Amino acid sequence: MTAADLPTTSGPAPGLGGASRTPDSSRPAHVGEAVSRLRGLIEHRGLAGVVLTGPPAVAWATGGMNTAIDRALPVDMVWVAVSPDRQVIVTTNVEMPRLVDDSAPDSCGFSVVAVPWHDPDAFVAACSAELGVAPAGLGADGLAGFGADVSEDLILRRLALTPFGQAALRSLGRDTTLALERALSSWRPGMTDRDVQAEMVRHLELAGAEAVVALVAGDGRLAGYRHPLALGQPAFERMMAVVVSRRGGLNVAATRFVATAAASDELAERFAGVRHVEAAVLEACARGLSYGEATLRLVEAYGEIGHPEAWREHWQGGPIGYGTREFELAPGWEGSPFFSAPVMPGHALAWNPSLSGGAKVEDTFLVGDSGLECVSAPVDWPTEKADGFSEERAAVLVVAGERR
Repeated sequence: MTAADLPTTSGPAPGLGGASRTPDSSRPAHVGEAVSRLRGLIEHRGLAGVVLTGPPAVAWATGGMNTAIDRALPVDMVWVAVSPDRQVIVTTNVEMPRLVDDSAPDSCGFSVVAVPWHDPDAFVAACSAELGVAPAGLGADGLAGFGADVSEDLILRRLALTPFGQAALRSLGRDTTLALERALSSWRPGMTDRDVQAEMVRHLELAGAEAVVALVAGDGRLAGYRHPLALGQPAFERMMAVVVSRRGGLNVAATRFVATAAASDELAERFAGVRHVEAAVLEACARGLSYGEATLRLVEAYGEIGHPEAWREHWQGGPIGYGTREFELAPGWEGSPFFSAPVMPGHALAWNPSLSGGAKVEDTFLVGDSGLECVSAPVDWPTEKADGFSEERAAVLVVAGERR
């Protein structure tokens, strides 16, 4: 299969409307599959059980039942404990009533245990008691106090999204695209980066999503930095918006540009270059190569456009899903367990090749049996033919304006 065979249509999905808090009837099947994979991990590692404590792992195992109260906390207020014959949710006495009412954990086979919010040891003790195993006999996703760190195993086992996860990713992809398009379409020369960022975040929040990464900048800041943060500065020639949105624990990444005609013409050559790199790495993924092989193909493609060292200047992206980046790879990382992991159907990808001067491309793709599907495909946005793709990709939106 070549990159020209890769479909990039996202399929039907609801627009901006917000996520329902009614328990999803397809969630039990997702949870059943996740618990089955966890039990496979338990057997593989010779453990008595596993405990999930971080937001990505908990969201995957529960089908996104819990929305974080504090979005910055690395440890969730909901934990999941699984053994060969038990699956338990442990949460605080504060969160339990809401969780039960909003998400009906019992419909997915979970029993729910509440612990005092003020007891710092209560979570570990409750998981141990419910599974009937001392903490030393349990694996966990990196939290100290348990016997084994199974973080890498968990990532590998959750990469292939279930049908429930794939449908949620498509829906979030469309809402993310709409938020980006509506925000950037409102930009006119002289408006500030924060004007655009506020509009983008507003539309995401209206859709029940959050912007876990938001980079909006124009003109000199866009040209000078790979991660330009909004500072309230006006832009007169070009503006870029980058977002990683999250809903139900899943993440979607996308990038779009708006510019005056003169600035758009100046970006054209760089954009053609990064499109070539993107097409090369996606074609490698579509062939089912390993993530390490896909990374090496990406590096090779930078050489083909005359920038062999450009990959060193910025993270290049890769698999996305319940992590904003499930893992990162670079040449020389052959010792990583992810280097030899094959790209498989159900995986989500968000590569983001870039070149200095402000050219960057990024969309989120879902790997299927017969190609890749762009879940963040343009909805109401100009498109253009890109070498290596049969479907047109998002172009730079051109608006009226004079060079300053």
